[in-house]
Amino acid sequence: MTMHLAVYVGLQHAASRTLADSFRQVAEGHAAEPDVHHICHTLAAVSDTHVDRLAPIADRYGEQQVNEPERLHAQGLSQTRSGGIGLLRDLQDLYILASFTDITWTVLGQAAQGTRDRELLEMVGSCHTGTQRQLLWLNTRIKQAAPQALVAAGAAT
Repeated sequence: MTMHLAVYVGLQHAASRTLADSFRQVAEGHAAEPDVHHICHTLAAVSDTHVDRLAPIADRYGEQQVNEPERLHAQGLSQTRSGGIGLLRDLQDLYILASFTDITWTVLGQAAQGTRDRELLEMVGSCHTGTQRQLLWLNTRIKQAAPQALVAAGAAT
């Protein structure tokens, strides 16, 4: 069982690193949007904390390196896009990556329950809450950006 757990520890570690890097990339690419710039840096720090908290778990269970989150990052956020529609699409890419991270926390939480590992369960619970907050902000900001990018821009032409 621990061999398979190492796969998900590796997935989560890579996903959290990728999410942190992607939040920073969107922050810098959309620096003209002060809230996006500031909050994306704050949310990147949340993922950085998750990476740090996963290190002792990786030491205990092992960590098998996998490339799925990296592939999502490379395909979704190789560079930021410009303008209102670009911001909307970049936020949506972040949401997809954060959703992957979120469900991976869920899987690790189930493993923690199965192994009765209290330390893992506590860490997963705390980190999962952080990822859910990231998703909540992204969902809210996407709702704010959508009408501006899709309707207001079309009305101006």
